[in-house]
Amino acid sequence: MKKTILLLLFVTVFANAQKAEKEKINKTLNDWHKAAADVKFEDYFNAMTEDAIFIGTDATENWVKPDFQTWAQPFFKSGRTWNFTALERHIFFDKTGNVAWFDELLNTQMKICRGSGVLIKVGKEWKIQQYVLSMTVPNDEVDAVIKIKAPIEDALIAKLQKK
Repeated sequence: MKKTILLLLFVTVFANAQKAEKEKINKTLNDWHKAAADVKFEDYFNAMTEDAIFIGTDATENWVKPDFQTWAQPFFKSGRTWNFTALERHIFFDKTGNVAWFDELLNTQMKICRGSGVLIKVGKEWKIQQYVLSMTVPNDEVDAVIKIKAPIEDALIAKLQKK
């Protein structure tokens, strides 16, 4: 009986701790998206680890943090940033509780996009280690999208295959 009570207590404490960490991660991601919308360059990039990777919607957009900052800076300086809000988000943890990964559907100026990524716990804060932004395409419209992007991406495919 004592073992059962201890097990239930442990499970309850663990579940509550994980719920609190999910809330922190949700806040981190929501604040990160809001920092872009509010044109807050420092807040936006401080939410990321120093060795973070950002992968954008274009096949050529695979940036380490300093390169992403260089690309993004003109948008922040001109006040023409992006505004993403989460429609739904799923968060998962590794066994240590110090690494989390997520996927989210976003309302954006590009309509619905999918974000996914990895966060790591640095001290008591969660930081974005990797973020992948993808446009969604309704399955019935894939052929039309392929026709639009084929001329551009065929050239990129040929270039990448030569490496």
